[in-house]
Amino acid sequence: MVSGTSEAASRTVSEAATPVASEAASGALEGSSASEALGMPVASDALEVIERQTAVLVRNFELLHRRTDIHDRLDRAGYLLLRTLAEGGPMDINTLAATLGLDPSTAGRQVAGMRAAGQVESAPAAEDRRRCVVTPTEEGLRQMEAVRRRRARDIGELLADWSEDELRTLGAVFDKYNRAVAARYLTGPEASEPRRPASRRR
Repeated sequence: MVSGTSEAASRTVSEAATPVASEAASGALEGSSASEALGMPVASDALEVIERQTAVLVRNFELLHRRTDIHDRLDRAGYLLLRTLAEGGPMDINTLAATLGLDPSTAGRQVAGMRAAGQVESAPAAEDRRRCVVTPTEEGLRQMEAVRRRRARDIGELLADWSEDELRTLGAVFDKYNRAVAARYLTGPEASEPRRPASRRR
């Protein structure tokens, strides 16, 4: 990554960000006026900016996805499932489904497809044969790691002119946002605690 610590680089980043910030602020004011006209509660300017930018973010993620072949062999759902297993260890279907925010039947179908592709394997739990425990295969982990490296490289190229402080700030904000979503819709309040990365499997 380029550190971007020089005064000139900082000024460039700031100047480049100004039009985006201005547009977002303008959009927030327009949104507030529309809400007032409809008699709806008016959110703070900060929340209006966040609402607008999350919509743009989803569009940009889809745009980036369409312009890469990175997920041709391992789709995004499979990648996330394998990363979940790599970081959290083998899980039964119910635990895996809850972690990913899926219903067990959907998770089961996804696991069945990945098992056929040789990316995961499943077996009855030793302590309860009624439970099916899912484990990533070496091939699955290899595919997941290849995608992870490619994604990291692409993100690095996209944000090459960001400073290290800016990158850390973005990562921290994304992490906090994702934990808030998980705490509200997936795993409960404990998800609001920062997650400690597990040791990576060799």
